[in-house]
Amino acid sequence: MTVKSLNDPFSSKADLRHGAKCGCSACTTASGIREESTIQSSDEMMERAIESAIVRSVFGHSDIGRRSFMGLVGGGVAAAALASVFPIDKAKAALLDTLGTPEKTDLNIGFVPITCATPIIMAQPLGFYERYGLNAQVIKTAGWAVARDKSLAGEYDASHMLTPMPLAMTLGAGSVAEPYIMPAVENINGQAIVLSNEHKDKRDPKQWKGFTFGVPFEYSMHNFLLRYYVAEHGLDPDVDIQIRVVPPPEMVANLRAGNLDGYLSPDPFNQRAVWENIGFIHILTKEIWEGHPCCAFAAPLSFATELPNTYGALLKSIIDATQYASNPENRKEISAAIAPTNYLNQPVEVIEQVLTGTYADGLGEVKQVPDRIDFDPFPWHSMGVWILTQMKRWGYIEGDVDYKAVAEQVYLASDARKIMTDLGYDAPAESYKSHVIMGKTFDPATPEDYVSSFAIKKG
Repeated sequence: MTVKSLNDPFSSKADLRHGAKCGCSACTTASGIREESTIQSSDEMMERAIESAIVRSVFGHSDIGRRSFMGLVGGGVAAAALASVFPIDKAKAALLDTLGTPEKTDLNIGFVPITCATPIIMAQPLGFYERYGLNAQVIKTAGWAVARDKSLAGEYDASHMLTPMPLAMTLGAGSVAEPYIMPAVENINGQAIVLSNEHKDKRDPKQWKGFTFGVPFEYSMHNFLLRYYVAEHGLDPDVDIQIRVVPPPEMVANLRAGNLDGYLSPDPFNQRAVWENIGFIHILTKEIWEGHPCCAFAAPLSFATELPNTYGALLKSIIDATQYASNPENRKEISAAIAPTNYLNQPVEVIEQVLTGTYADGLGEVKQVPDRIDFDPFPWHSMGVWILTQMKRWGYIEGDVDYKAVAEQVYLASDARKIMTDLGYDAPAESYKSHVIMGKTFDPATPEDYVSSFAIKKG
């Protein structure tokens, strides 16, 4: 259910007063300190692209593709012939090292105006796209359904997405099925549960029965973390509370209007509620799951197969920008770069409170949490498996799920690792690890046992 759109709460200068002019110690201090799957793995994708290039070179005209060639001579003969004239394995290993000029330099990249999109946004004003030969335009998008639909329609070459979205889109959950890839995470942590100021006496989630909460999208970490959090406190999120999908820029207006009792949202809208003096930060999501993924860079599989040089250059831009954002010393510069109207359209002070982790909590205190939001591009397969378990737990996907296969086919950890290494950054050698969420350990090797372990779940 989508909440009716209200007027833009950020269009008036009067809305900036709390914190800037109210004089409260918290705001002053904070601003001052300031089925047969059609999915392909990354290796298969790379092999197909290389084979297609060889076929075009051998036959000299582009209308004879790989499938036609295979049909003419047979799969076994084709594989032997290609291997005899071209070292495919070596080509795959070296491809990102030998990327040529991008096939397409003018790109449209969608983003939703939240701090989780920081690397994608800042890569334009700070020159990261240009560094790798791209003329990329980042396009502000109202919400995640719009981002998904514009990406599926081909209006965006690539897009800022929530980490569950490419998994859902690949499986056809909530949309038509289209193979998507997610070669890089944008941010970790970076979310919070905010409650209306009228609920300062209801800090225990067991008191939230009947509350209405906003989340930015069904297929979001926000939705899954909110569900997890309230369920661990004994509430059934499908019975005891109401969860509504609200585009992030509309969260604050709906909280002010009384349409929501709270929300689990990306920033800067958690901090904006404090700035507006209408809400307080109940808990940062890093306290639910330290280091959880949030947003990501994603694209259709076809983007990488048809434009491999462009894909490689764009991935380098994003990973380089993400690593730059991970350095706390760069956060104030980045805050100023992404604050303008065409990007986040927020006061720099609000963004700085989020990115630096020195912030007013709305309860009269100033917190210092440097990793309130952080930036790490590596797409852990184990994180993808956890997301799929929650989709299964709450009925978003049904039947048997090959968790490992789907996670590995969508989350391209090998591509991220290769480029991180090429750029001189440390990259994990493995792509699976256990995670602890609210004191409970998730073992990605036993996902079905994990789903079954919960007393509160769908059905």
